[in-house]
Amino acid sequence: MNIINIFLASNLSDSKLVKYTNNNIINKYLNNFDWNQILVSLTTKVFNIILISILFFFIAKIGKRLIAHFFKNYQKKLDNKKEQTFTGNSINVTKRRNKTMYTLLENAYYYIVIFFYFYSILSIMGIPVGTLIAGAGIFSLAIGLGAQGFVSDIVSGFFILFEHQIDVGDHVIINNINGIVVAVGLRTTQIRSSNGTLNFIPNRSITTISNLSRGNIQAIVDIRITPEAPIQKIENIMADVNKEKAGKNPNVIGDPLIFGTVYLDDGSLAIEVAITSKSSTEAAVQSEYLTAYLDAIKKAGISLPLAPLMVPEPSTPTDTSETSESTPSIPTPKSK
Repeated sequence: MNIINIFLASNLSDSKLVKYTNNNIINKYLNNFDWNQILVSLTTKVFNIILISILFFFIAKIGKRLIAHFFKNYQKKLDNKKEQTFTGNSINVTKRRNKTMYTLLENAYYYIVIFFYFYSILSIMGIPVGTLIAGAGIFSLAIGLGAQGFVSDIVSGFFILFEHQIDVGDHVIINNINGIVVAVGLRTTQIRSSNGTLNFIPNRSITTISNLSRGNIQAIVDIRITPEAPIQKIENIMADVNKEKAGKNPNVIGDPLIFGTVYLDDGSLAIEVAITSKSSTEAAVQSEYLTAYLDAIKKAGISLPLAPLMVPEPSTPTDTSETSESTPSIPTPKSK
């Protein structure tokens, strides 16, 4: 009622009212506004927002280019160095650390620019951001609860980097996701799987990290065989391949170890070989030796199964005399 009384007590007479509607009360309310001043203020604010947006756009672009320029120059210096120890680490480890810090700094710069951009926009609009955050208890509590996950991501990411758990380019397994680290940010860690999928993992959800790029890694090569295959002959062929390739691949450490015949998880038989290789090279070493083994076996005229062949695992005999009686013979597959 007080608002209506103010409208009715207005000095504007009905004849001087600009008629926006057929209702005099609404007309008096609208006539109390200085529309010219509102239009000037609105135009000024829109113009300032456009200028601020352009300014922050160039700030973001220039800042990212400066960061990229600095780290690229440092990367070139590392590329010009030979393989040697560098501040306690190898050159490769230092390069990965450099890429990690680059992605982290770029990510942090992005969030800082976004924060100040929105702060500037709200200030232009006349919204006292600092007063609202400091004065509104419920609003501050809601913001605090909503930011718990964000703060947890930052803290977890800080300890991951501080403890050198992962670097960009490392082959890792995080939360059962196997792939290469693409970026380490304030909130998320990005891993690209072997099929090209880019996985975004919040830092706070990272509980276990299996880093396959630290130290030497064993590349496992499995040659599937049939029960009737000449196992000893195949092992001799693989041993000859190992001798022939000895010393030719600098990523292979020591001699490959032939474990012999093993049962795989899919129930098939295979001759397994373990090859110790340098970190991040296990996939290439595995592919190289697998190809060499298969070519040598094929040249020897030995046929291998085209698909996994399930073979029942015999029960362990309790007595030597019972072995021939209790162990069932494996039927020979019929040739087509």
